[in-house]
Amino acid sequence: MTDAALGMRAHSGWAVVVVVAGPSSAPAAVDRRRIEIADPDITGSTQPYHAAAELDVRKAERFIERCAHNSSLLAERAVRAVVDDLKERGHKVLCGGILLGSGRPLPRLATILSSHALIHTAEGELFRGALTEAVERCGVQVKGVRERELWARGVEDLSRPLDELQRYVAEMGRPIGAPWRQDEKHAALVAWLTLADASGR
Repeated sequence: MTDAALGMRAHSGWAVVVVVAGPSSAPAAVDRRRIEIADPDITGSTQPYHAAAELDVRKAERFIERCAHNSSLLAERAVRAVVDDLKERGHKVLCGGILLGSGRPLPRLATILSSHALIHTAEGELFRGALTEAVERCGVQVKGVRERELWARGVEDLSRPLDELQRYVAEMGRPIGAPWRQDEKHAALVAWLTLADASGR
């Protein structure tokens, strides 16, 4: 079995997952997919805080809790499918990496719902939280890396100059084809960082 790691970048209601495998010194991207993590049966679930802003606080809280719970279940189902598929292909998922936001603590719900900027921040946290819970329930250790620190962490932890690292990550997508945009590149790099950490390198 070849060691592998998941890398994830969340959006509103969906996420990009990239899997890298092989030696941590020079891993290859072996899978890339988009997973849906918002319940289509719940109106407003792709932007739950936006939808909750139209409700009173108690109803808003229940609505957000329901959306978060269902997103976590959907994410777990999707992540488990990735892990099982990789196992069939000879890869063992050691760990997962997820890109994080600023990490600032959120205020009370009423305050969030009164601020458009905080609504967006809270939604990001909700979907990243759903992914994190999903990976952990699949028995895989997950580690978060703040996106704004991603390339600096890569340079430091992987001991490569920035331009070399960027070229390598750009080329990682070639074997699995397009799309290989910023979403996929960042997911691949956080997966690589997590694989290197798990491998002790």
